[in-house]
Amino acid sequence: MELPKVFKPEEFEKEIYKQWEASGKFASSKEAKGEPFCIIMPPPNSNGSLHVGHAVFVTLEDIMVRYHRMKGEPTLWLPGADHAGFETQVVYQKKLEKDGRNWFTIPRDELYKEIWDFTQTNKTVMEGQLRRLGASCDWTKETFALDPEIVKIVNQTFKKLYDDGLAYRGERIINWCVKHQTTLSDLEVKHVEKEDPLYYIKYGPITLATVRLETKFGDTAIAVHPNDERYKEYIGQEVEIETLIGKTKIKVIADEAVDPTFGTGAVKVTPAHDPIDYEIWQRHKNEIPGPIEVIDQYGKLNLLKHFPDNEAAKKYHGLKIAEARKVIAQDLEKAGLMVKIDANYKHSVATCYKCGNVLEPRVLPQWFIKMKPLAEKAMEAVRNGEVKFVTEKFEKIFFHWLENIRDWNVSRQIVWGIQIPVWYKGEEVYAGEEAPKGEGWVQETDVFDTWFSSGQWPFATLQTTGDFKRFYPTAVMETGWDILFFWVARMIMLGIYVTGKVPFKNVYLHGLVRDKDRQKMSKSKGNVIDPLGVVENYGADALRMALVFGVSAGNDVVISEDKIRAHRNFANKIWNASRFVMMNLGENFVPAEKNNVVNEQDKAILERLAEVTKKVTKNLDDFDFHLAAEEAYQFFWHEFCDKYLEEIKPRLSAEVSEEEKKAAKQTLFRVWLIGIKLLHPFVPYVTEAVYQMSPSKQKEFLMIENWPE
Repeated sequence: MELPKVFKPEEFEKEIYKQWEASGKFASSKEAKGEPFCIIMPPPNSNGSLHVGHAVFVTLEDIMVRYHRMKGEPTLWLPGADHAGFETQVVYQKKLEKDGRNWFTIPRDELYKEIWDFTQTNKTVMEGQLRRLGASCDWTKETFALDPEIVKIVNQTFKKLYDDGLAYRGERIINWCVKHQTTLSDLEVKHVEKEDPLYYIKYGPITLATVRLETKFGDTAIAVHPNDERYKEYIGQEVEIETLIGKTKIKVIADEAVDPTFGTGAVKVTPAHDPIDYEIWQRHKNEIPGPIEVIDQYGKLNLLKHFPDNEAAKKYHGLKIAEARKVIAQDLEKAGLMVKIDANYKHSVATCYKCGNVLEPRVLPQWFIKMKPLAEKAMEAVRNGEVKFVTEKFEKIFFHWLENIRDWNVSRQIVWGIQIPVWYKGEEVYAGEEAPKGEGWVQETDVFDTWFSSGQWPFATLQTTGDFKRFYPTAVMETGWDILFFWVARMIMLGIYVTGKVPFKNVYLHGLVRDKDRQKMSKSKGNVIDPLGVVENYGADALRMALVFGVSAGNDVVISEDKIRAHRNFANKIWNASRFVMMNLGENFVPAEKNNVVNEQDKAILERLAEVTKKVTKNLDDFDFHLAAEEAYQFFWHEFCDKYLEEIKPRLSAEVSEEEKKAAKQTLFRVWLIGIKLLHPFVPYVTEAVYQMSPSKQKEFLMIENWPE
């Protein structure tokens, strides 16, 4: 059969995918033998379109899945979508703001329904985009993070943690985002360098330095280092200090957390509004008062809560933080309590990773998970090889984080997500999958941190689809290195805790996507590559090859339009070479069961092909996808197309004997078929298109052909 002269991806890709999906061949074969191979797709957030980072994981995971499927193994790639809790709420909040609507005035149930509809629409679009990229996942098993079966499993896990004493409600200092009105975990905090005035102020006989003048009304102590000779006489004593709302006494304590080289070596202790101060108070509970909250949830001074009869406090009550700092500085100057100001003090500030606003530490009752017992078992699993990191450097980072892990705040004061399954009645607390019987019980309004449900994704999805027994633990978790702590580590911890087994045997982490100048892609820089736009212009195969070519595990993915265009040319090369093969084989060609090779030319190409097959196979087994792609590419383009096809042309002409011509055709077909098999995991569309036009295809699809040995 003669192929059209030019390969036009837009004319083939969508139709080929429809045929693949309709055939049911994406599902794991019941007859397949060997060790099961399963990947749980990192569920994209259901709040927007796919970006080029998603295209990386689709490409790498599809390469693995197609390879193992062709090897005849039971293969499952399970797709899904994440509700993405806080992130989705932020996206929808922006949408409401554009529409002139106030998030905080919409009833909770109504808001939840609106976001549900929003995510379902996005999810449908996203599924279509995954299909365009060639994802050969089993769509019949698709799972959403808010499916009732998933929610049930998440709640069961929390109940188990609660019963085992690993989930608890406690007052702790947390990170509070004033804009979004919710707490954030430590991992969601972005630390940035900021320049602020550092104020030196009198606290009786001691001068101390602080940036945060607005929290001084909540001070409960002055702290110095125990070995600081300057303050030895004051340690353990109460000193009288003049404040803007009257005179008071405050105790001087010694604590090793104080840096003697910072400012004057003396610091104010405000347990309600500083994490270090909170820890200092924890160590000195018998000496000093507890937290006094003077800044409320809206980032305003709330002095009258603690000083209701203080006339001077009324001046500052209700002021926003920035304004309060300015007014307090002026008043301290007037009162003669300001010693000096360092106007350009640089320091690290905790900000919200989504809106960039400075976070306010607050002491609030939250639900926490005790992480150290879970972390110990996760580290043990990695140490004994149950979980292997493809890139060793990430294993070291993994250990460093888990060795220093703190309890996880899983409470979020948002609407969107899984509501924590806890009910209160007075002082009584009930944790369970369903509401307790009887009247007067009120459910916790907080929802889980989205990573709490995501951390259960491998076992939860496989349990709901009925595949747990066959495919758990899964073969590999492939995702971006930037969510090693957010997701990968938590999956290992929760997977072992709930099932007694690790959730996956291997961890492959890919890097960030950068432009040709190695700049991180961002909308503000204007260097973002839209993967679906690329697919429309150059085809999915070109994008896939560009994303894997020259990129090893853990390293950043450098991509440009020139690189994509080059691989579009490679797809054309495959097409044109296949066109030449089809034209010369003819429609009546029948492959021989055994190829008796006598020609030295044929022997040489077949021996070389055997070497290439071994290398590609080994590289795929070792997760060296870039090396496998480069090996298959190099052979097909430069050894098969550029050299062998030119050498064989005389043997296909009318001048040679039929026997010679027949032998040449058999070798030509064999090398071509193995060549496109080796390339199929990387460029599935063009290889499937040419296979379908072969008069001698043995199977319904190339994607279920046998991998060459």
